[in-house]
Amino acid sequence: MPREKVLITVKTYPTISKSYDELVCTAGLKEDGSFVRIYPIPFRKLDYDRRYKKYEWIELELTKNAADFRPESYKPVDIDKITNLEFLDTDKGTWERRKELCLKKVYYDMKELISLAKNKETCTSLAVFKPARIIDFIIEEDEREWKKEDELRINRDQLDLFHDIGKFEIVKKLPYRFLYRFTDIRGRESTMTVSDWEVGQLYWNCLEKHGDEQKACRDVKKKYHDLFMKKDIYFFLGTTKARHFRSRNPFMIIGVFYPRVDDQLKLF
Repeated sequence: MPREKVLITVKTYPTISKSYDELVCTAGLKEDGSFVRIYPIPFRKLDYDRRYKKYEWIELELTKNAADFRPESYKPVDIDKITNLEFLDTDKGTWERRKELCLKKVYYDMKELISLAKNKETCTSLAVFKPARIIDFIIEEDEREWKKEDELRINRDQLDLFHDIGKFEIVKKLPYRFLYRFTDIRGRESTMTVSDWEVGQLYWNCLEKHGDEQKACRDVKKKYHDLFMKKDIYFFLGTTKARHFRSRNPFMIIGVFYPRVDDQLKLF
């Protein structure tokens, strides 16, 4: 089976999945520019030096995930044979390369994109979207703990499978939900959850710094609203398998792309 190169553009905050224990949804772009979703990957169980970063090329064997109807969904043949390649850093040259790769196909109309998702011939479930206007970045309180039965099941399974490394520590659940409210090119308003790993990690880093949840939330909003409002912001959007055909809008924001301002000025 041939190996594929994938530029990682999305890593979602870990969630507990009944099918796959702790699940991190990884998505990226193949060399031909098409999106691919790679799961299940027990990301936090990978050796540290193989935990790929966003905007890093990796190489691996992929096979279609037969349990998932979404055309972009694949699974790794062997996670131990994932090879880390080049990382596209944030200097000027590589920002241009990131933009060239990530912005090949951009949607501006949410109604059009939702129609492509609902169409069973296309079932589009990953896309880059350009909001016309950011209205607000919303922070809401959420459940503070995972369901106990899921924690117990995962801990039991980890002890069986990973007894040589000890008990696997389940990722902390975020006590807040983060959402963007925005309009598309036709003025239609949407509110979507942000499930990117970066926003969750930023919250924990700010909480450790301040020791105060409200101050931590304030700093998260300062970056995701105040700072990003000054940038040319794009969203990586994705659907969940369960909500794909059931929800009016099945998409959530699984990543935020924000090219540097000085790179944008070079376009004009």
